[in-house]
Amino acid sequence: MPQTPHVEQHFTGSELVRDIVIGMSDGLTVPFALAAGLSGIANSTAIVITGGLAEIAAGSIAMGLVVTWQPKAMPSITPLNERRSSARWT
Repeated sequence: MPQTPHVEQHFTGSELVRDIVIGMSDGLTVPFALAAGLSGIANSTAIVITGGLAEIAAGSIAMGLVVTWQPKAMPSITPLNERRSSARWT
């Protein structure tokens, strides 16, 4: 059986695309989990909807702050993580 080289194609888009994908996955998972939990204990649809919307707003603010402040707070960590990540995939 002939051996063929294994070639993987990786996404080479910008960090903005990565942040959007990660943010959307987190931003959709947590509100749905919260709504499921609230629907089990609350008799009112308004409570479930209000809780979900409040979590979406709070999560959006938190994610925005992390993306904005993390590189400024730990500038030496970001390049180290990027080197480790790229070394894993080469």
